[in-house]
Amino acid sequence: MDDKNEVNALLNLIDDPDSEIYEAVSNRIITYGLPMIPNLEHLWETTEDKEVQERIELLIHRLYFSGLHTDFKQWNEAGHHELTPALLLIAKFLYPELQAAKVLHHVERLRRNIWLEINNYLTPLEQVHIINSIIYNYIGIKGNTNNPERPTEYLLPQILESKRGNQTGIGSLYLLLVELLDIPIRLMRIPHQFVLGYCKPGLGDATGNYDVDFFIEPSLGQIFTHTDLQHYLTKIAVPNTPDLLRPQSNREVIQQVLTDFRECFNNELQKVQYQELESLIHLLD
Repeated sequence: MDDKNEVNALLNLIDDPDSEIYEAVSNRIITYGLPMIPNLEHLWETTEDKEVQERIELLIHRLYFSGLHTDFKQWNEAGHHELTPALLLIAKFLYPELQAAKVLHHVERLRRNIWLEINNYLTPLEQVHIINSIIYNYIGIKGNTNNPERPTEYLLPQILESKRGNQTGIGSLYLLLVELLDIPIRLMRIPHQFVLGYCKPGLGDATGNYDVDFFIEPSLGQIFTHTDLQHYLTKIAVPNTPDLLRPQSNREVIQQVLTDFRECFNNELQKVQYQELESLIHLLD
């Protein structure tokens, strides 16, 4: 059987009521990759059966995810784990046809606005005040707490477009910008929070711990001290160990974004999406 005949046969079997046959058909369709999507979209448009349409939608999602998984694997195996491409890949989980050029233009505009205001004579606190002024005042991004009912607030392109994000989403944008500007702000290991720290350069010891000047809560840009951190840790009954001051790597940052984003799909109707995000998290172990 040639490919065209096999594709037609597979498409005709999508509505098969036998779950084992449907599963075999689905898995075979996935092997064809992204070129199969136009055929599935045409079938969706020409059928009125809602159940079949849902199966087609799931197949299209699985095809896009297969490509996304490959892209994440390549990012993970790359020598330098830049945040920009990984954050765009996370956005493609919901928006697989995302065009990166517009997003990169927004990011570059933000980077340039901050760069024009910052110089080597500023203190760390003055640098952060400039970054905060550009993000929260000039651009006007508004922050919310993490809420699984609002998945777009985790995603870089949607944050830049809507000017709304949550702690994790804005925090990842913050980290992206300071990476481009070579400012030593990193994600900390504070429990239940996506909190950043200004790490004094060159002071990391053999364990990877750093002397952290202060901390930043990214949904509002609020700055807080070691004393404030101690009060928080006491409140949640967590010991203040040196490991909390060991900055996370970019791979760990992306794992944390994926972990927080995954909670948007922690329900009976979206088990597949939850499991897919879980596979990406484990891919980065």
